[in-house]
Order: sequence, then C-alpha cells, then structure tokens
Amino acid sequence: MPTLDHTQIKTLGELKVSGYRPRSIKQELRENLIRQFRHKAPLFEGILGYEKTVVPDIERAILSRHNIILLGLRGQAKTRIARKMVELLDEYIPVVEGSELNDDPLAPISRYAKDLIEELGDSTPVAWLHRSLRYSEKLATPDVSVADLIGDSDPIKAANLKLPYSDERVIHFGLVPRSHRGIFVINELPDLQARIQVALFNILQEGDIQIRGFKLRIPLDIQFVFTANPEDYTNRGSIVTPLKDRIESQILTHYPKTLEVARQITEQEAHIAEEQQKRVTIPELSKNLIEQIAFEARSSEYVDARSGVSARLTISAYENLYSAAERRALLYNEEKAHVRISDFWGVTPSITGKIELVYEGEQEGPAKVAQILIGKAIRSIFPTYFPDPEKFKKETEANPYQKIANWFGSGNAVDILNDYPEDIYRKTLRSVPGLPELVKKYHPQADADTQLFLMEFALHGLAEYSFLSKHLVDSGLQFRDLLSGMLNMSGGREEDEDLSDVDFYR
Repeated sequence: MPTLDHTQIKTLGELKVSGYRPRSIKQELRENLIRQFRHKAPLFEGILGYEKTVVPDIERAILSRHNIILLGLRGQAKTRIARKMVELLDEYIPVVEGSELNDDPLAPISRYAKDLIEELGDSTPVAWLHRSLRYSEKLATPDVSVADLIGDSDPIKAANLKLPYSDERVIHFGLVPRSHRGIFVINELPDLQARIQVALFNILQEGDIQIRGFKLRIPLDIQFVFTANPEDYTNRGSIVTPLKDRIESQILTHYPKTLEVARQITEQEAHIAEEQQKRVTIPELSKNLIEQIAFEARSSEYVDARSGVSARLTISAYENLYSAAERRALLYNEEKAHVRISDFWGVTPSITGKIELVYEGEQEGPAKVAQILIGKAIRSIFPTYFPDPEKFKKETEANPYQKIANWFGSGNAVDILNDYPEDIYRKTLRSVPGLPELVKKYHPQADADTQLFLMEFALHGLAEYSFLSKHLVDSGLQFRDLLSGMLNMSGGREEDEDLSDVDFYR
C-alpha cells in the first residue's frame, strides 16, 4: 500500500484518489512484520532473553494472523510484549471523523459512519488515528461485566436523542467495539468470570458482536492478545475450554535462563538516580549475586514454585543495594560508597515481598528465608571466583584457606557490621591473616575497593561451605571458628541468636 500523507488528506474523496485500500489489522501486522524482516530492522527491542524462544513464536503467530495468549508466571514481560506489538502498526490510519468505532472510511461498520457517508459522500471528513491510540488494555477482574466489554443500551442517550431503545444509536459501546482496528489486551484472563468469557466466543469465531435487545451484528476487526498466569488456573479461576480453543496461538513465556540475560534485564529496568550512580560503585560480582538470589528462590524448597519469582525481585533488590551503600555514605558524610556484601541485608525487603512461601518457608519466616537465599547465592557463585572449598575439606596441604581457618581456629573472631565506616571496614578485613593474600593471589588485577569486597565475599563463602561459622550480632554478622560457633550456639553467648528472631534493621 502506498505511503499516505496524513497531513494532506482530509476528505473521503481525497482518500479514494490516494490509492488507499482497507486491510484488516492482522494483515497490517503481517505485512509490516514482513517489511521489518526485509529491512533487517530490530523486532521487540527491550524484550531480552526471548530471542530464540518467545519472539519467534510471536512472529509465527502474527504471520498466521492469529489471536494470541501469552501464558507464563508473573514478571515474565507478557504485558510488555503486547504493548510492543503496537510498533508493528501503521503510524497513522484514516478514520471517519467523529466515529467512536474508528470506522474505516472505505469500510464503515457503525450506523453513525454509514449515515454520515450517505449524507456527505466524498466530502465526508477524514481524521487520522495514531498507532499509540489503537491499543487498549483491560485487567480482568471479577467485577467486569458484559456491558463493560461489549456494550449495552444507554437510557440517557436514548432520552437525549429521543430515540426508542430498539435504535442502534442508543447503544453505549464497550471497550471491545471501541478497539475496532486496534490491539485489545485482556490481562489475567482466568480472573474473568466464565459468563463474561462466553461473551467473547462470537467475537473470536465470527468476528462480530451481539448486544442483547438488538438485532444488529457488527463485524469487528481486532487483534486480541490475552495473558494468563498458570497459577490462576487453580487459585482464582480458569479459561473456559471453548474460549481457549478459539485462541489460535498459545505462547509460553519463561524466566531468564542465564545470569547474563538476567543482569541485562535488571540493569535495563532498574531506576538508579544519577546522583546514586555517581556516588556508588558496584562490583560486577554483586550484580551476579543479585540475579543468583532469584535463581535460588525459583528452586528453593521454601518458595512456592507455582507462583514464580518475578524479575521485579532482582530489579528492586538492585535498587535497594545501591541505596544501602548510598545511605552508609550519607551517614558518615563520605563522598564515595562501595557496595559490600553486608549491604545485601538491605535487599531483604525486596525479597520478602516478592516470594510466596510454602508451609516450611512460613515456619522459617520470610526474613530468614531471604537470608538463606542470599547465602545459597553466595555458595553457588563462590567457586567461580575462588577454588572450590569442597576439594580441600579432607586435605591439609596446598589448602588456600588453611591460614584463614587456622587463625579463626585459634579463637579469633571478626565482626562485620552493616554500617561500618570505610576505615573500620578496611581495617577489620585486612586484620584477618591470609585473607588479603587469598584475594591478591586469585584476583591480582582487582582494585583496592574490589579487593575489600572480595575479602568479605570470601568470609561469607567459607561460612557457607562450613569452614567458618557466622552468627548474627547487633546490626551485622560475626565470623568465627566452626567448632567454637557450634559450642556457643548450644549454650554460650547471649548475642548469638537464631536468624528468625533478629530484627535486621535495628
């Protein structure tokens, strides 16, 4: 179809001369997608991790002119994908001016548009609708009615126009007819009552709507996109089988499969203030740890896998990590702040609010489960930065951790408080014999601040691998020998408390 100058064409007659021809929205999406392929233009920019899975499925569905349902757990970019489809629409399309159903001037469907064209002919005024206005979205809730989606008679309109209720012009059209020639999205489809889902049958199968009390059948041209969470099928409702059968393409979404992709998503979506970026330095390792927490949560026995672990967990945790370091810098009036492992205590609220616990998790408590997940993340990543401690548990020779373990075994302990000022933090870590040497040996190129981060990381890692013990003290952690820690836990020091009993923010 030729490119039309929407600033010049103002009437139906001018539109006819321009060479414009009507086409369905699904054909429009298909042709524009084909054009994108031919020009090697990027598709669905900003949707990461789906390049070889979800995106090809969507492309096939568009080429097939299918309605689509995106099925996946929360936080898997389902709504983002639907909104991105708008970019495949023409920038502007002509409509009969004043039509509430976006009537095509050459293929009108409403009584208003037909009457206007019959009266004015080629002088019928034409308006141009931008693609951003051709997208409608509705969150399915139990209170949604057929009138909301499809329409019903409007007594006020009938009274004002002095028309009988049998006249089509008294209809108040719902969201679906008003989305004619556009994309209509229903999020969380299972939450829609079954009788409301039934009202969609005819639209999907026959392409028209029927409104009670009226004989008319209005043919609609709509690209439907539905989203649903598998959890909702059992918890709150279901998709009635005949409706599901009428949705041609069901596409399964998923969480990021690698840390690299997960990091890209988090860094793309997180909102970090410019002053935070200037003040706070964040090591690459800490970014990996943030993502690993989500990976651990998705496989944890304490977390309900059916509810999923949204990418929003890592996004908010990433933001909180920045803020934890920034808060410490503000507290001590320091110009710069460097993220520490101890700052991960600050991401606990981002975890507890984003996971659904099973019974065992509820018994442990959300805060303790959050700390368990952080610990498991450290354990999983530790062997990629230092030698695997498991290899040295039965060896005494060539053990890179022996000097550190011996020092703690002599009765020494180290407190790492969450809000240590920089000088005390540095002095405390460097006071552990063998710890600076360990980091320098395996990360000789690391700068001074990264070395401190790795020193603290090493202590946490050794505790996770049971070379050391770690216990909560007021506003931080204490590391000491594993055996002495076990003895103290069984009847010693009062400041040692179970994780579930500690207020992390005092």
